[in-house]
Amino acid sequence: MSHPLTKRLVADSQVKDATLLHPVIADQLESTPEWVGFAATYGFTAKAGETLLITDSSGHLTAGLVGVDRLSNLEVDPWWLAPLASALPDGQYALAPSDTLSADARTMGALGFALAGYRFDRYKSTPPTTGAQIAVPEGALAALQHKVAAVALVRDLVNTPAEDMGPATLESVAEQLAAEHGAELTVIRGDRLLDAVFPAIHAVGRAATPERAPRLIELNWAADGTPDTAPKISLVGKGVCFDTGGLNLKQAASMRWMKKDMGGAAHVLGLAQLIMQSRLPVRLQVLVPAVENAVSGGAFRPGDVLSTRAGISIEVGNTDAEGRLILCDALTYATEGAPDLLLDFATLTGAARVALGPDLAPVYTDDEALWSALAAGAKASGDPVWRMPLYEPYTAMLESPIADTNNIGGDGQAGSITAALFLQRFVGDHRWAHFDIYAWRPSGRPGQPEGGTAHGLLASFEAIKTLI
Repeated sequence: MSHPLTKRLVADSQVKDATLLHPVIADQLESTPEWVGFAATYGFTAKAGETLLITDSSGHLTAGLVGVDRLSNLEVDPWWLAPLASALPDGQYALAPSDTLSADARTMGALGFALAGYRFDRYKSTPPTTGAQIAVPEGALAALQHKVAAVALVRDLVNTPAEDMGPATLESVAEQLAAEHGAELTVIRGDRLLDAVFPAIHAVGRAATPERAPRLIELNWAADGTPDTAPKISLVGKGVCFDTGGLNLKQAASMRWMKKDMGGAAHVLGLAQLIMQSRLPVRLQVLVPAVENAVSGGAFRPGDVLSTRAGISIEVGNTDAEGRLILCDALTYATEGAPDLLLDFATLTGAARVALGPDLAPVYTDDEALWSALAAGAKASGDPVWRMPLYEPYTAMLESPIADTNNIGGDGQAGSITAALFLQRFVGDHRWAHFDIYAWRPSGRPGQPEGGTAHGLLASFEAIKTLI
């Protein structure tokens, strides 16, 4: 799906009389005498992220300056130009010619420049504007626009209130993606999940109202001419459109932002869009188990024993650990198609945020080649990820006296690790990585406003390109 934010990127051949933008290192400021007076007047020291707009005697903007630590670091930082982008008035801009600014640094700067214009304005009465635009080489334009659109889609979906982002809405987004790219869409809804043997998805979502009935959304795609032997990529995203905690009801502060609990679904839809727009030579499967973890007389209970598609019984230690329950059915189904690569994204545990904070995406995998590709992809895209341990002895924490496993660890320790170990039981020996993402920024910074955000999406995309 296209996004208005992509209009902030324009081909350099379409730009005339662009205002030039300059990265400046503090100890090099004095080498530009035409700016020294402005810098002294306005207290600009070229500290990283500091900005200064230069005007002529008539007040016309002639240049924009942004402080950076060092030029060699810019090619791995998509946000270095974002502070200046946020400060610029509408108009067309270009990075100044430079022998020391690499092509990768320019590409990164343009990505952050575009994303710095993001606003979630669906419910605002003020109409949006295109804003400042930056010139990029013709050959880089489409790829950058695809990445901006994917990240913006994730942000939009996560930011949308649950009233307007239920399971049916996720289905409609997948339907639109399928229509635009010639993909096949299949949806199993409500009690049909039981007939199709997705009992855990049904159990978690059955308490919701009929119009928000649980469902499994499946999208399959391959570009025209893709052979049947092409690598198969399966993406699974947790789609809990609102999480009350179920009968283990969350406290008010914990429930406040639970509209974001479908962040995993948003990520796989955004990544799928990026893969399809880029026409990667893969066979793509996207699975979104979409539910609302509601409270009603039909809600599943603590102490219940649930059946799963894999035939593994699960004692419910806590109904607020519902994401892993819907994922286990979807992951089992994904493995039945023998994917060459299986990735899942889920806003699964608060423990992951305690461990790594809001910036780093925790990744679990026991495949060294996959981790190497993800680490390289993270560096290439400026999208940081951090490997977490699948520490097998902690599996004992999930033991149940009456079922094959419990859905939580008994003492609350190592919550993110035990959740990953729980999921690992349903993927077998397939090449797999699990992203325990936050999908949210509690506070904003240039290019990354407060609210929904993408974690690990661009890193995964770069990794997929190297693995196929």
